[in-house]
Amino acid sequence: MPLTIPVPEAEPPAPVIEVEGVWRSFGENTVLRDISVDIPARRTTAIIGPSGTGKSVLLKHIVGLLTPDRGQIRVFGDDLHALPRKQLYAVRKRMGMLFQAGALFDSMSVGDNIAFPLIHHGEGMSEAQIRARVEEKLELVGMAGFFDRPTAALSGGQRKRVGLARAIVMEPEIVLFDEPNSGLDPITSDAIDQLIRDMKAALGITFVVISHDIVGTVGVADYICVLERGGVAAWGPTAKVLQSDHPMVRAFLSRNLDLDGLDGQHLPLPTARPGEAD
Repeated sequence: MPLTIPVPEAEPPAPVIEVEGVWRSFGENTVLRDISVDIPARRTTAIIGPSGTGKSVLLKHIVGLLTPDRGQIRVFGDDLHALPRKQLYAVRKRMGMLFQAGALFDSMSVGDNIAFPLIHHGEGMSEAQIRARVEEKLELVGMAGFFDRPTAALSGGQRKRVGLARAIVMEPEIVLFDEPNSGLDPITSDAIDQLIRDMKAALGITFVVISHDIVGTVGVADYICVLERGGVAAWGPTAKVLQSDHPMVRAFLSRNLDLDGLDGQHLPLPTARPGEAD
């Protein structure tokens, strides 16, 4: 089955996350080197690249868990790392996170896991309101009727779905994924990719995805950022990145994709924006 590559937009939506000149070192090890990328609202952006290139570190900066040595990260127009604690907390409430291992509490039921953010941050929601919200999100991720199921008995794919339901239960505007397909079989992995596509269409959420599943990423992402040694090797609409002549980018993508076999029917040419260099 041929890949369906998202068609590039003539003009993307305004950025909801702006990463500008970000550097970060740990001791003498420089992990992020002058990273600049604007992540558009209501689209899916994938951050990919070889292991050790700073993908997870960049994600932690975007969610505010790490602070850059230099540069700025603006989310919803606010300089994330210059905000007072109360305002930073308010911005974080507008973001959801799906961790690689799910980060679920096995001692709790499925419903209690998903309800956890609402109980602690739901601002006075009643028990009935919380249950209704959780059941709504369970249905959205294809797990209706699982509210009272024991979390410890879930399969890997089911855990990912529950983790996603918990990530969106506060109805955030941004959801960040750390390896959503990690440890899943190909069929379950495809189902998770389809779920991401469906939720973007239904909810208009901005998704930021770190992934090693290149084939799945290409089918899901509207935009791709390729990191190399902590710097940006390629950035732009998926179709444009797949046409990159950067040696590392082509070598990395070619391990999983037949780039020469992606013809014009399945790889639409990007539409250049005014002032954009070829």
